[in-house]
Amino acid sequence: MQVKAIAKFIKISPIKAGTIRKSIVGREVHDAINTLENIPRKSAGIIKKVVQSCFANAKQKNSETMHWYVQNIIINEGPKMKRIQSATMGRGVMIRKRSSHITVILDEQAVVNKT
Repeated sequence: MQVKAIAKFIKISPIKAGTIRKSIVGREVHDAINTLENIPRKSAGIIKKVVQSCFANAKQKNSETMHWYVQNIIINEGPKMKRIQSATMGRGVMIRKRSSHITVILDEQAVVNKT
């Protein structure tokens, strides 16, 4: 059984949030949360909250199973806020403030890495 949680319109670039993805996928939830607590990045705190929310959803749906694993983390690009910063000689420079949508999927069975 799969359970998922989605956080939308998070004010962080998808590229910056995606750097943490490889270190979390395939781990047990408690191990993943402990790993995220020790990573000194803004995206680690955001992903930790989404993983905890997904784990709470899993406990609500099926309280018997205690071993949940992070099957996948999907980080999609959200809308960009476009701003203009003034530059020299009367020009304007476009600034794009990126956002992202983060989806965490948990599963009851362990994912076996064959690499």
